[in-house]
Amino acid sequence: MKLYDGGRAPNPRRVRVFLVEKGISVPLHSIDMAALEHRGAAMTALNPMGELPVLELDDGTIITESIAICRYFEAWHPEPALFGRTPLEIATIEMWQRRIELRLMNVIGQVFRHTHPGMAKAEVPQVPEWGEANRPRVAAFMSLLDGHLAERSFICGDAISVADITGMIAVDFTKPARIAVPPELENLHRWHAMMKARPSAVA
Repeated sequence: MKLYDGGRAPNPRRVRVFLVEKGISVPLHSIDMAALEHRGAAMTALNPMGELPVLELDDGTIITESIAICRYFEAWHPEPALFGRTPLEIATIEMWQRRIELRLMNVIGQVFRHTHPGMAKAEVPQVPEWGEANRPRVAAFMSLLDGHLAERSFICGDAISVADITGMIAVDFTKPARIAVPPELENLHRWHAMMKARPSAVA
């Protein structure tokens, strides 16, 4: 199998961090997203959405979408369980994974895609007003997450989960999006520093 990878882009990186946490090694095939290679004919033949990452299995089967790829590997390699074990753990991790993906990472993405000059060729048309309108939404969710982390080490309890991976990627994404993480969100900063200290963070 091979994983078509997009470098520092959030979703490809999310899969790489997940694989390191699972202790799984997969051959990577680098795609130049800055040159829009992921939207070229070779890649859209694999994924008509023109997005990364893309996992190609040995029999030619294609799996796209970062969480779907992570679930594939979780099913084959259940330990450590990053999607939970018990019904309650699975539901809780899914709840926070979706909250963080939809209300933080994707919202930061709107700010980045619509306000960063480097995205002008990829996001057509850029709507700067839409990007700016999403900044308060980012701040509101970061505040909510800070409160949630006040009494727990990880987002879903005492062990890392895929929700933490998505959360770390999202908070890291604030830097290229030029969004400041308020210093008073001490729980969020503490958790993020803990995640960044893990070996997987450099994946």
